[in-house]
Amino acid sequence: MNDMITRSASELAAALAAGETTSVELTQAHLDRIESVDGALHAFLKVDGEGALEQAAAADAARNAGEATSPLAGVPVAVKDNIATLGLETTAASRILEGWKPPYDAHVVERLKAAGMPILGKTNLDEFAMGSSSEHSAYGTTYNPWDLERVPGGSGGGSAAAVAAFEAPLALGTDTGGSIRQPAAFTGTVGMKPTYGAVSRYGALAMGSSLDQIGPAARTVLDAAMLQDVIGGHDERDQTSINRDWPSFADAARAGAEAGSMQGLRIGVAKQYLDGEGIDPEVLANFTASLERCRELGAEIVNLDLKTTEYAVAAYYLLMPAEVSSNLARYDSVRFGLRVVPEGKATTERVMSATRAAGFGDEVKRRILLGTYALSSGYYDAYYGSAQKVRTLLQREFDDAFTKVDVLAAPTTTEPAFKVGENINDPMAMYLADLTTIPANLAGLPAISLPSGLVKGLPVGVQFMGPSGEDARLYKAAAALEHDLVTEWGGTLLAQAPEIKEAQR
Repeated sequence: MNDMITRSASELAAALAAGETTSVELTQAHLDRIESVDGALHAFLKVDGEGALEQAAAADAARNAGEATSPLAGVPVAVKDNIATLGLETTAASRILEGWKPPYDAHVVERLKAAGMPILGKTNLDEFAMGSSSEHSAYGTTYNPWDLERVPGGSGGGSAAAVAAFEAPLALGTDTGGSIRQPAAFTGTVGMKPTYGAVSRYGALAMGSSLDQIGPAARTVLDAAMLQDVIGGHDERDQTSINRDWPSFADAARAGAEAGSMQGLRIGVAKQYLDGEGIDPEVLANFTASLERCRELGAEIVNLDLKTTEYAVAAYYLLMPAEVSSNLARYDSVRFGLRVVPEGKATTERVMSATRAAGFGDEVKRRILLGTYALSSGYYDAYYGSAQKVRTLLQREFDDAFTKVDVLAAPTTTEPAFKVGENINDPMAMYLADLTTIPANLAGLPAISLPSGLVKGLPVGVQFMGPSGEDARLYKAAAALEHDLVTEWGGTLLAQAPEIKEAQR
């Protein structure tokens, strides 16, 4: 394996700035790595080697000409396949969009290109981001680089696996109920869900519009912060985009690592998580050990009672499917995408029914049906309306909590990565995998997951959540803890991962 590809994105950026390598060399090294291991992983749905090398050459030319470039100029990146890329197939891992090449770039892709970051390709996911294992892709399962018999999490398992396997130093994901953070925990990487509205959703194929958020997948907290600096900011095409000046997240991460301290930080912990209901005992032990490290670094641990969190999963699985039902109504065989014409009289209704039956997978159909039922006459108030009330109570509870503490902490997941096929026929088990990540989405809060150690030989993570708009606070806190852990480990957790072998699967 080329030693260059194991470096962090910030280290690669420094090497480019110092003239130690070129973007073309870096991009080719990552393309070679993809060719070498992705047959086993299936992290990518589409690799755009030609386009990536062209973008890399342009980044090198700009640097050589002395033109102003972004800190990550020339560093390659991967993009989750539910984010639109001009002329590059974007399917959301669904048959209903097979072959679709968007006539536009998502806002975040525009930002990547303006920053001179070559796009290696599109990563696999659960269809339309609906899943917690990356097994619900219409184009096959993605596997965990730590153990090819296990899932990498979902829905953004492809992005997390690509970063963990050194196929890409950075990737973009989307997080509706944990789809960046849960895969990060399962793969020993870092994942950040920014404040709702901090990163434009323009060009992200909508699942749950009041919940979806694009964010970075990376190997270090600083790398994630640097990528959010690139993709964040106001976009008038997204009506939920926040119009404000954001601080440098990279500076916040550097400050946390350099301080090596959490002195004065108040960390809140909900008793609902410490009780351990539904959480693997070893995962809980790892979490409490992480809290003790924070205490040793100077943080104050404050126990809280967040009663509404126990209703978060139930509320989410009413609100999200309702929005899914509405958003996916556009895939109707008439305007774009797949069209299946049944035998006999081809009425619009029959073509639409045949197309949606063939084009959507079982999990997508399940959520459409759940959402349509929740929104139906006679049930709207009892289900959708009640779930919205729970959401409001949860938001108020978080607001109150942040008058007492600076950040909240929780285990990112309830267990380490489970085996492929283990939960595929148990929707409830899949849904409960998001137990600790969903609350941040319902409240629109920023939340970050970073590796906190190994359980049963597999990575797990600790999650920090902060008040709306305080993304920099999370980067600073996470970087301080990461610095302490990495010092003990002698490098990132990924240094302990086994090398990928085709025979493992």
